[in-house]
Amino acid sequence: MSERDGRRVSRSSKKRARKRRRIALFVIEMLVLAGVLIGLLVVLKLDKADTGNKESVIKATVNEEVQEQIEAEDNTWKMSGYKNIALFGVDSRDNNLDKGARTDTIMVASLNNETGDIKICSIFRDTYLNVGNDTYNKANQAYAKGGPEQAIQMLNSNLDMDITDYITVNFEALVDIIDDVGGVEIDVTEEEISFLNDYQIGTAEVTGDTIINVTKPGLQTLNGLQATSYCRIRYTKGDDFKRAERQRNVLTQVANKAKKADIATLNDIIDDILPKIKTSMSKADFVEYASRAATFNIAETSGFPFDRITGNMGKAGSSVVANDFANNVVLFHQFLFGDSEYTPSATVLEISDKIAADRTKNGL
Repeated sequence: MSERDGRRVSRSSKKRARKRRRIALFVIEMLVLAGVLIGLLVVLKLDKADTGNKESVIKATVNEEVQEQIEAEDNTWKMSGYKNIALFGVDSRDNNLDKGARTDTIMVASLNNETGDIKICSIFRDTYLNVGNDTYNKANQAYAKGGPEQAIQMLNSNLDMDITDYITVNFEALVDIIDDVGGVEIDVTEEEISFLNDYQIGTAEVTGDTIINVTKPGLQTLNGLQATSYCRIRYTKGDDFKRAERQRNVLTQVANKAKKADIATLNDIIDDILPKIKTSMSKADFVEYASRAATFNIAETSGFPFDRITGNMGKAGSSVVANDFANNVVLFHQFLFGDSEYTPSATVLEISDKIAADRTKNGL
């Protein structure tokens, strides 16, 4: 090859390299622009949401031992670097999202800020716990008695957590967002059909949606009313444990579809859901997480307590009772935070002893 030909090849290679860089920059710019647009949409719509409870929710305390471990240099509990949020779903017939509403769904969502992975753990609503005021009852009593603040206090005290933020939604919000993303794919069993259709009646009385009965088992797309009613089933094999699993399945599908949605769909979701939620999170929080939504991934879901029995616990009635409560909290931390060397605090050990004593007293 002559020197002249070599210079031509070199110039051609440089042009192709510049073109590739321009294409890469264009793609990056489009991704950044999409994040900005999502954030802007949230800002424009956020006034519709009830975001005025930041101060009261922070009054829910974090155990001193937990705070010390989060701030410790050796970080053996592995809790730093995570954002932990309480998710509540309420059966509200009068749009009440505060004290007095029943929490059919209680979840802890833990976001790994470094990887974007989210782990979700249901707290079974009938779990026998210290409900946040040193009385023992079913977990769903905390929100009914003291709203989100007491419910968060319950989670922090029983599970050695550091939660200060929450999002509460009602049935209508769930129905709307499922419809907005085009429904969810559910493998409906023969046993579930009659319960699903029955629950549609009560749910439709709240939402005003038209009932379309499910007529056959198998994998199929459920609309918002159908999928929300599916989430409410608790009388098939697996009882409330299977119910919580259904809820996590639907939530995971909605999240995966929402993060792939176009701007028009996101706009519909924001319009539909924000007037029907109650949250401690600020506009700045929403903008931050909305702009990062495409990088999040629901990595794993589970339910607490992991090892349990069901039985009558006196005034609390039929409850879910942990076998060795403290050990279940260890498993909870390992599920959320990986190779955590967590050891239960004095508060959790005291709660564990009380639950064990009450279980013995009630012959379980």
